[in-house]
Amino acid sequence: MVTVIAHRGARSLAPENTLAAARKAHRLGADLWETDVAVTADDQLVLMHDDAMIRTTNVSDIFPERVPAAFSTYSLAEIRSLDAGSWFEHDDPFGQVAAGAVGRQELARYAGEKVPTLREAFELTLVLDWFLNLELKAQPLPKNDFDLVDAVLNLADEVSIGPDHLLFSSARFSWLKTLKQRRPDFEVQAILGLFPEDPMDFTDPFFDTFNPRYTRLSVDQLKRQVDLGLKLNPFTVNDDKMIASLIEVGVAGLITDFPQRVPK
Repeated sequence: MVTVIAHRGARSLAPENTLAAARKAHRLGADLWETDVAVTADDQLVLMHDDAMIRTTNVSDIFPERVPAAFSTYSLAEIRSLDAGSWFEHDDPFGQVAAGAVGRQELARYAGEKVPTLREAFELTLVLDWFLNLELKAQPLPKNDFDLVDAVLNLADEVSIGPDHLLFSSARFSWLKTLKQRRPDFEVQAILGLFPEDPMDFTDPFFDTFNPRYTRLSVDQLKRQVDLGLKLNPFTVNDDKMIASLIEVGVAGLITDFPQRVPK
């Protein structure tokens, strides 16, 4: 059975990288959720994908003079003052509001949704007895040299979330190797093809799980890697036919914005 990984939560039906999106993915039966960790100006850990925060918050309304400054220049209090949910209804990024797949009551609840802290994400995962794939992303200035691995592991220990509820992925392979050296009990997964110039290299024996950008490879090329015994979790797979094709070739998991489309 393929593992269903909800990309940034069920972000086709809820505002991405929020607790609402995580809860929605859990209700849909996803096996785990994936999210991105970001570092604030005061060294706090939150969930955010885009550096500038314009797309998924009302930062342009609250701090117009600072746009498009990166999240790394805002304090936790400033980021928590933002609305990370109201945009979803009017932007309707996947057309699911227009399609009637998101109810009016749900949309009303999204208004005022906060940017979660990583602590809240860990705690929710534990409360739901669920699983989280935490992507360790390169941080923008001035936090580009921040010791993200150490901070995340320290927080995981504080919250008492372990490898039975948490794994790590990254395109920064050195970070994954450092993390594994410090905590060999945690699973780590290598992201391939995050940027166009990144090689699609499955040969590093350190990893047995790779998360490749599926559009960089043919289905046959992915099948060859599966046949070699590698575990693959392609991203971000939303098309019904492609979902079926990749399940047929035997991928371990699918990272998708539409966990509701993956047969269980």
